[in-house]
Amino acid sequence: MAASVLCRRVPRLRYLRSLRKDFAQAQHVNGKAEDEIGEQEGKRGALQDKESSLQGGYRLHYNPSSYHRSVGNSASTQSQTDNDVDEQCLSTLAPSFWQQSNRYSVSCSRHLSSSKNTLLDLAFNKGPEPKISLPPPHHRKPLSPDVKVDTRAFLKCRSEYAAMTHDLNKRPRPIEWERALPLLQKVAVLKSSMKPSDVSHFLAELSRLHPDRMSLVRSDQRFIMLLRYSVENLRLFTQPQLLEVLRSFVWLDMPSAHTVLGLYEAELIRRANKMSLHQLLLAADLWRCIGRQVPQFLKHLYELVHLYLGQMGVPELVQLLYIMGEGRQCPKDLIHPVEQLLMRHLQQLHPEEVGTVCLGLFKSQASISEGAVNAIVDKAHSFVEEMSDFGMVNVLKYLRFSYLYHRAWMEAMTQEVPRRAHRMGVKGLMHVTLACSALHYRNDYILMAIAERVPSLVTHCRSKDSCKLLWSFGTLGFLPAQSPNFYPSLTESIRQRKAEFQRYPEHLLTGLLGLAFVSQFPEDLIALALSPDFVNLALKSKELELKKDMFTLDGTVALELPQWTGPRLSCELREETVEMLWKFAQSDVCQKPEVQEAESALQELLGGEEFVCTRMILPHTRSIDLEVHLDSTGQPIPVNPASHAATISPENSSSKFPSNRGWGRINTGVTITEELLAQLTNAKNTTHPLIPAPAVTASPHRVEPDDDGRLFDTGINLTSAITEMLIKPSSLSLGPQDSKGTVKLAIQVPNRNHYCYQSRQLLGLHALKRRQLKLAGYKVVELSHQEWFPLLRKSRAEKLAYLHCKVYNNL
Repeated sequence: MAASVLCRRVPRLRYLRSLRKDFAQAQHVNGKAEDEIGEQEGKRGALQDKESSLQGGYRLHYNPSSYHRSVGNSASTQSQTDNDVDEQCLSTLAPSFWQQSNRYSVSCSRHLSSSKNTLLDLAFNKGPEPKISLPPPHHRKPLSPDVKVDTRAFLKCRSEYAAMTHDLNKRPRPIEWERALPLLQKVAVLKSSMKPSDVSHFLAELSRLHPDRMSLVRSDQRFIMLLRYSVENLRLFTQPQLLEVLRSFVWLDMPSAHTVLGLYEAELIRRANKMSLHQLLLAADLWRCIGRQVPQFLKHLYELVHLYLGQMGVPELVQLLYIMGEGRQCPKDLIHPVEQLLMRHLQQLHPEEVGTVCLGLFKSQASISEGAVNAIVDKAHSFVEEMSDFGMVNVLKYLRFSYLYHRAWMEAMTQEVPRRAHRMGVKGLMHVTLACSALHYRNDYILMAIAERVPSLVTHCRSKDSCKLLWSFGTLGFLPAQSPNFYPSLTESIRQRKAEFQRYPEHLLTGLLGLAFVSQFPEDLIALALSPDFVNLALKSKELELKKDMFTLDGTVALELPQWTGPRLSCELREETVEMLWKFAQSDVCQKPEVQEAESALQELLGGEEFVCTRMILPHTRSIDLEVHLDSTGQPIPVNPASHAATISPENSSSKFPSNRGWGRINTGVTITEELLAQLTNAKNTTHPLIPAPAVTASPHRVEPDDDGRLFDTGINLTSAITEMLIKPSSLSLGPQDSKGTVKLAIQVPNRNHYCYQSRQLLGLHALKRRQLKLAGYKVVELSHQEWFPLLRKSRAEKLAYLHCKVYNNL
């Protein structure tokens, strides 16, 4: 008997090995977590260790994926959602209508390459990690359930979705365990004589067990035998049978990394070109419900979609975009056809379908045209009150990705967010604030509603949520006094989840910088972030450049916490970062026409190159200034970068990077004479007349930040006050002076993106820099973009007069 069994099993063993060899292309990728699989996801973690081996050496290896979170080790098993696509969504396919980046600051991006706008995936290097003083695993607090969100609500919009999707809300009518036992016994009896229809039937019936019993059936040796025979019948299944087996695997709660699933994936890839569009979409959706990523199968799906473009209606298009989003990819050659289909079917979309479209485009990093984005958001705005909170947040996500300000939609948010905030979960609120900060849109109705809701949700906050909320509110300049509990509650939340920073160090730096923007300095967390072990951990990242963030935090500590005795960055790391930032500044910021024109005009006004130094006064703030020194009488004195001491410490000195770039300009001082004043006051004969005004100060009409075409439509108003300033500059009382009576000016040429939209409120990093320049003994002189940019097309005399007023009138 034993010999007979062996003789029957050897061919099957060979067959299985050949299958595995043939299917070696199948990729075993861990699945991504998503709220949509809700209750099923939470149960999988408890069942992970109950998978056993096949008889006779057919071991089904189970490698728990990050899809499941272990209560005992929440930091090390963080779901991939912790690194949600909001950290990956800035594609190199960036649309041309993005807001311009900070043109006058060294990029604060964490990209390894500043030439790209791609926030890379946050997968962490799996090498040995340095030890950090963190709570032991059994002290790490698991996340409690948050507000439940139906991420697949769009499936309820149309009955047509049933043919191409799997409805997780329609679980088969359950059977009792007693009914399952005879089925398992039949498997043991039939063994290799089972037909494909028998295998499919047994799996379908067993999948009807109550979820609490699934661990029992999956650990039963007869079930494992059934899986083995299903593999042997794999190529004999019809397409419907194959999809039915896959559907059974969803209900059976099969682990996403199960070896058998790799074989099924390979078989579906082999059959892809024989399947209909609905079958392809259903298979992709079933993989999504299982929680397994199948990039090779999706590649075949996208290639075949081109054949079906003419047959795609609204449900097919929406489901395709959903699949693209969950697969985190939209092939370049599909973007234009998808955009055309969207515009063709846009008016037929329901509210939840619009939300799904936006989420799919956001997650897949698909950059469609500005007109298409506006049209989609217009449609969303037409029924914004009917959209779910989830759908509304998805529209904001795609606006954030596109960097497109949609006035009507954002105005609607000032009504909708306060109305909904009390029932929204922390992830949704975090994404709302991220969108507002990315679009530089500050509205106190929105911020106050979120700030009042968040303290009650801190137990649900991942470290990522807390830190990004702190960053967004700090960037928008939301002061602690406006909501006393907001910042303390999130700061304490960070302390409770410190263990997570061992895997995601970037989150701690994000949160601490957000706090620093509003002058909040939790010293225990700062000490952790600047500790040698944490610094080494952060520097290990192969995908993220965290030096600049650590340098900004370190420089801030030096200026704003003079009593600090905790850890600091090494001199070598500071020097390396300064050099990196300065090289970028020389190749980018210093070459901007408006900066070069300001520098040239100031040199002419003050008497030569030696009186103006373009440098990074505070290197850790990542931007340059035009430095000018005046003596006690208001006369310019040379600024010698070679002998100028660094503001923070000698290691941070940028004096090694001279500002003279050999432009060869001959600079001479300019004398403000009556003839020059007459020329300026008679400038109304020029192409762009200077309009006289009774105002006491020079104030051009307001230009909205996004109105590029109107930037050069205005001039300055030469009033009697300005004329008096030009004639008698020495009569001014000078501002703060150092021990030698020298007044140090930091002259800035800001960009409109230094400010909140349609506001004079500086964004976080720029507000921090202004504050710290004052601490360092500098008087900040701003050449407002609303004043300076129009003057770039004016005469040299007008520029000199404007700069003369700015230098002396601000003292």
